[in-house]
Amino acid sequence: MKVINNLTGIFAILLFALVGRAANTGSAFYGDPPDDHHPWAIHDRNRPQPELVVPGTASTPAEPGKPPGDAIILFDGTDLSKWEADEGKNVPTKWVIKNGAMECVAGSGFIRTKEKFGDCQLHIEWAAPVKVEGDSQGRGNSGVFLMGLAEIQVLDNYNNPTYADGFAASLYGTSPALANALHPPGQFQTYDIVFRRPIYKNGEPVDAGYVTVIENGVLVQDHARIEGETGHMSRSRPGPFPEAGPLKLQDHGNPVRFRNIWYRPLPPRAVEGGTDGFLSNEATTAKRAEIAAMLRKQAAELADPANPVPEMLRLAESLVYERNEEAFERGERLANQYMTSLQQLPADKLAAKKDEVRHLRDVCKYMVKFNLMPGDFEPKAQLELLIKAQHWDKK
Repeated sequence: MKVINNLTGIFAILLFALVGRAANTGSAFYGDPPDDHHPWAIHDRNRPQPELVVPGTASTPAEPGKPPGDAIILFDGTDLSKWEADEGKNVPTKWVIKNGAMECVAGSGFIRTKEKFGDCQLHIEWAAPVKVEGDSQGRGNSGVFLMGLAEIQVLDNYNNPTYADGFAASLYGTSPALANALHPPGQFQTYDIVFRRPIYKNGEPVDAGYVTVIENGVLVQDHARIEGETGHMSRSRPGPFPEAGPLKLQDHGNPVRFRNIWYRPLPPRAVEGGTDGFLSNEATTAKRAEIAAMLRKQAAELADPANPVPEMLRLAESLVYERNEEAFERGERLANQYMTSLQQLPADKLAAKKDEVRHLRDVCKYMVKFNLMPGDFEPKAQLELLIKAQHWDKK
């Protein structure tokens, strides 16, 4: 790979950085650059911005809250059009709607969503019957089955002990709840669940899968490992989950009510193609090449003989992600044009370049620090000499 080894090439990259500093999302040369497992620089201005989501509102005992703006509504209290019996596709459920909540009818079987989905933020509210009947597992029992496989227990444990791994908000049979934060029976309880399914490749686990549950504002499952499909009296066995599955609610013979059910899909993890977090070397290299190609394309679109700086800026940013001979050479040609015009500036115009030159010196230090150019490059020394000669190093 050809190395930039002359004054014009260095000035090209330095000047790219100077212009980039003006962007309101940060400088192109600011935080640590990408590495073998992170395609983004620290504070990378090319990293996608978080999407705007209008927040929802909290529920009250009398009224359900409003979901976030990007939530996918599964039940809003008006109809069961998004649900079906667990017996088969499009089989109507016998569950009923009462006062804005769906209620389990004993003997009707599970109810499930027609839609299938995977990793998600799930919100669901439930209430056990006001009339207390039974004890332990026989009192206000139901369940939230993520993808129809992993159960978050629903049970009236208000002054009602039972076995720990079958308590309300337990990952059934696996992980007891960290606390009992239930309201009295008849009042709605809120579960906010973050679910990540187990992922396997070639029969081997690459991410076990985890669930976090907040019950009525209290953390009750803290990134609990999913050990496989949950079951009664049987230990869970590790294994892969499908990419998508329905949400199921259990018929356990009790008239438990549910309301305000919605979810938000979560972005893919690094092990399944996501670009945030610790990536493999191969995935990082591919993403860095993609970003560099995007920036080189933008550079071509910005080409302007009268003002080469915007194009040079994009070329310089591309070099942070991927070394590219053509980008180097194009930057050097543009730098020659720029240096010719700079050398023609009168003395008074040169004085106006003080801040620019000092910033170029700082960027040069950055590049040396991260091996983007050799520390003995002559232009760096010339910048230091110019700054010192003009007394621009004084505060």
